[in-house]
Amino acid sequence: MKFKIEKPNFLKAKTVALTMSALLSFNYASSQKITKNVKDAPVFSNFTYKGNDNIYNENPLKPDEFYTPILQGCYPDPSITRKGEDYYLVNSSFSMFPGVPIFTSKDLVNWKQIGHVLDRPSQLLVEKSGVSHGIYAPDIKYNKNNDTFYMITTQFAGGIGNMVVKTKDPAKGWSEVQKLNFDGIDPSLFFDDDGKAYVVHNDAPPKGTELYNGHRVIKIWDYDLEKDQIVAGSDKIIVNGGVDLSQKPIWIEGPHIYKKNGKYYLMCAEGGTGDWHSEVVFVSNSPKGPFIPAANNPILTQRYFPKDRKNKMDWTGHADLVETPDGKYYGVFLGIRPNEKNRVNSGRETFMLPVDWSGEFPVFENGLVPLKPKLKLPNGVTNQTGQNGFFPNGNFTFSDPLNKPNLDYRWIAMRGPREEFVSVSKDGTKVIPFENNVKALAPISALFHRQQHSSFDASVTMKYKPKSEKDLAGITCYQSERFNYVLGITKKDKDFYAVLERTEKGNSTIIASEKLPSYTAIQLQVIAKGDEYTFAYSLDGKNYKNIGGTVSGDILSTNVAGGFTGSLIGLYSTSSNDIKP
Repeated sequence: MKFKIEKPNFLKAKTVALTMSALLSFNYASSQKITKNVKDAPVFSNFTYKGNDNIYNENPLKPDEFYTPILQGCYPDPSITRKGEDYYLVNSSFSMFPGVPIFTSKDLVNWKQIGHVLDRPSQLLVEKSGVSHGIYAPDIKYNKNNDTFYMITTQFAGGIGNMVVKTKDPAKGWSEVQKLNFDGIDPSLFFDDDGKAYVVHNDAPPKGTELYNGHRVIKIWDYDLEKDQIVAGSDKIIVNGGVDLSQKPIWIEGPHIYKKNGKYYLMCAEGGTGDWHSEVVFVSNSPKGPFIPAANNPILTQRYFPKDRKNKMDWTGHADLVETPDGKYYGVFLGIRPNEKNRVNSGRETFMLPVDWSGEFPVFENGLVPLKPKLKLPNGVTNQTGQNGFFPNGNFTFSDPLNKPNLDYRWIAMRGPREEFVSVSKDGTKVIPFENNVKALAPISALFHRQQHSSFDASVTMKYKPKSEKDLAGITCYQSERFNYVLGITKKDKDFYAVLERTEKGNSTIIASEKLPSYTAIQLQVIAKGDEYTFAYSLDGKNYKNIGGTVSGDILSTNVAGGFTGSLIGLYSTSSNDIKP
């Protein structure tokens, strides 16, 4: 069956989300009850994640090549900017905490994470948000006129809506949130050569003029740099519907304005973020239009190719461009790599292509043919993937003893700060349980690592002896609070048990339960081979025993679970366990 994501009614969704968040948001620390006897909390150590996707085994890199996607796993909606020789890239983070991961590079190939833009509870009010609420489509821009970086986005939480933060140095923290006075989503800033600033964004058409489901407009406002606010009454619709309104284009969104040779170019996503996704471009002599679409639209898409093609990469769109110091262009964009059952467990990822802008309009090189996994390195660049602190890609192994004073930036929490429930020592990381479990619409005691491959092996050592049937700790494969697996250790009477639970649409089923012999530490493991997942445990660190047989990864895919995130692998504990052996 052909799968297509239907974008939700964002005006309705936004109103509901913001109202509920405003009513329910309150201080993180005061809202979470932590188990009093923290010395009994599980201690996790020696986490290992190893990817094993065929596409990389079959396409080894040559010395002059690098892989795309450049960021694997749930790193969607990329935006990029440059100051001098330094590039900066950000992604959507939804209800993950901290929010908006930020990376830097000097060559567009080797990327290093320098933190998160939204790393304080005062900036990110997602405590009661569903997993696909929170931060949508961040845009990062450097304004050379005042030597300042801006990150503008939509936060579907805490009564915030559209917002902006700024900094002089992206590595040294960002300002508090400035709420912006307009509706819609996907805002982007444009700084003109004359010092003027503008905001463009997706919005609903004027009331009473909506022609069909998915009919949207692109709107522009003047932006006051002194007040960090749009200028009231300056708004103007610059695109109605999309490239050709007569064809009923859906979900024109993710707009960015660029200036080249005195002309203004508006680039947008069109077609929704599923298998009809694309990127289109318009031109004008003024930032306020009129904007004329290019005759060769779309300039990037994968929608015209056989659905059963090998090593499929799909859903491409939501792009952003950057110019190199020598006048060349590259584009970053989201895409997916579905598994053999066309499921999207690793989520929407950050891809890259060179862009040819030798003609009037930019064109993604090989963006209108089936994507290949490899690109040629820019001249003079050495691929340092996974070395010297640079982010890995391809089939890589990430190992973390979990005993370093500062956790790796790849470890994130859900809806609240990691600091509320973790304690790191030389023995590992203690995950102190909250009095809610993985199915709660609330912060949960879990450290998450993104699933970055269709096929992977993840394992961790856990020292833990639950005190009662209400205590459980282990690993979770988590698509959302309503779709997840949990492999945990709990207690019944005087005995310890390993249990495996599947939760689909909020309804939980215990797949397996096994009584454990005496143990000191236990190793927990999950292996995925495409859509097939297996869970296991070991009491000696060598011999693993499967529990529950082979289970489907269906509920870990956005095809089944909905939403916009990818699956996460969590180190999890709770004092409100409801999985009974």
